[in-house]
Amino acid sequence: MKKLNRRQFLGSSAAIVAFAPSLLVSGRTIAGGHLPKVDPNDPQAKALSYVHESPKPENLCSNCQLYSGKAEAGWGPCAIFPQKEVAADGWCSAWVKKAG
Repeated sequence: MKKLNRRQFLGSSAAIVAFAPSLLVSGRTIAGGHLPKVDPNDPQAKALSYVHESPKPENLCSNCQLYSGKAEAGWGPCAIFPQKEVAADGWCSAWVKKAG
């Protein structure tokens, strides 16, 4: 398992703290229906190098701490992209290994 250096840890922690409130909002939207899918050409997605197919098989949105969907669903909500769904097989630079 790769260890995070202090800079990576603080960057990931800041992303989690900054986007944690969006989990409450996106949870309400999910109950009401499907969310739009993240477009890899979206400025935020580009800034985070988001892709629908992860170049790193061991690092997928579905095993990221910020992903709250089910891996078998194919798409799910992510704290980084409020009001949108990401691919379970996707990846972005904010990826943080899911605890457990």
